[in-house]
Amino acid sequence: MYRDIARLILYRDLGEDSILLKLSGIFKDFDTKQGTEAELTTRIYEQMKALLDLATCYGFDKNLWHNYLTFLLLTNENSFSMTSEKVGANQGTVNHFAKGDFAIFKKLFDFDFAPIEEALGIDCFSTICNYQSIQKKERMYNKNVSEKVQLVSTQLEQARDEEEIFRIITDFYAAYGVGMFGLNRAFRIRHLADGVKFLPINNTERVMLDDLIGYEIQKKKLIDNTEAFIKGLPCNNVLLCGDAGTGKSTSIKALLNEYYDQGLRMIEIYKHQFEDLSSIIAQVKNRNYRFIIYMDDLSFEEFEIEYKYLKAVIEGGMETKPDNVLIYATSNRRHLIKETWNDRDDMEMDNGLHRSDTMQEKLSLVARFGVTIYYGKPSPKEYFLIVKELRKRYPSITCSDEELCAEANKWELSHGGISGRTAQQFINYMAGQQR
Repeated sequence: MYRDIARLILYRDLGEDSILLKLSGIFKDFDTKQGTEAELTTRIYEQMKALLDLATCYGFDKNLWHNYLTFLLLTNENSFSMTSEKVGANQGTVNHFAKGDFAIFKKLFDFDFAPIEEALGIDCFSTICNYQSIQKKERMYNKNVSEKVQLVSTQLEQARDEEEIFRIITDFYAAYGVGMFGLNRAFRIRHLADGVKFLPINNTERVMLDDLIGYEIQKKKLIDNTEAFIKGLPCNNVLLCGDAGTGKSTSIKALLNEYYDQGLRMIEIYKHQFEDLSSIIAQVKNRNYRFIIYMDDLSFEEFEIEYKYLKAVIEGGMETKPDNVLIYATSNRRHLIKETWNDRDDMEMDNGLHRSDTMQEKLSLVARFGVTIYYGKPSPKEYFLIVKELRKRYPSITCSDEELCAEANKWELSHGGISGRTAQQFINYMAGQQR
């Protein structure tokens, strides 16, 4: 094993804590008679625990060894894999080195653990190669990654040689990409001293645009702009504003599910992270994906100045925003920045300064969103229509439409008024009571 791993070229950067590298070192010491049986066994068990922890995190099953090797192939960002993401195989000399590495991975897939198990009196390798995982709820592991890794793992098990592995892996790179951007849909960020770190969001909401009842004009504007973005056509940053609970955030989340397989990814950030916007864009601008930077419930108080970072990034900074990045924001405020009555007077009584300049400063942020879509509160008639459409998804709710609407009316009077969110909360309550 260790001789083969040492010959890797493109896929050799596995990280210091790589399970594969640690096992390679153990097998080398075993072959060269370095260390006692007890010491070797302890080191193997440490790596088995690391492998089981990884399998639990991603919900791997059946052959954990094959799942792990597949995970390495799908997440290793190197000159070959990143060139192949979203475009697939290309003609070039690098393919020779890639196939050489895939031949080594083929040997690793077929590796015989029996000699070391027999010598040390252990059975952990045999066990992880025939593993039955405990079924877990979807939110307890990264299902999106798990499904893809296990599917490709099954294909690689049946591959006859490095040529077939080359086709399988490059087809995956073409369809989804590579690394965390290839396997995950959405991300948050963590500020670091020298930039930012992307943190995958394990389980995103599986809502689709058809799940949002009404607002057809608003959805059409959002779809048109997003599809132009994905196709590389001219498009705009988008601000979704309007009443609370009307589906602004739901619409943006639904876009991710509608267009993920076409290369759309989403990065969620908060106000206090706006100073990291330049670092975020620097890390994604050369990747073959389309990134929406998502800002939910965006608004600023008078004393907050973070909006200046946002203005510079959207339009006004020296560096041009790359074509693969857009900003989508939601807000309950049409103008984002809190206004005061003093803003409406042209002269401030205390020192005679012109307030019109202050107003222009505040309104200029909204002006930099090329598309503004308004989501208004539904009328009582529209509210009852939403309630009746939502109840169709819950067969357990058996009351008549008249009874349902009467109860929905009582609910909204004591739960924040008419909105799509109120309707969904009411239906959740009714479904729970019926069950």
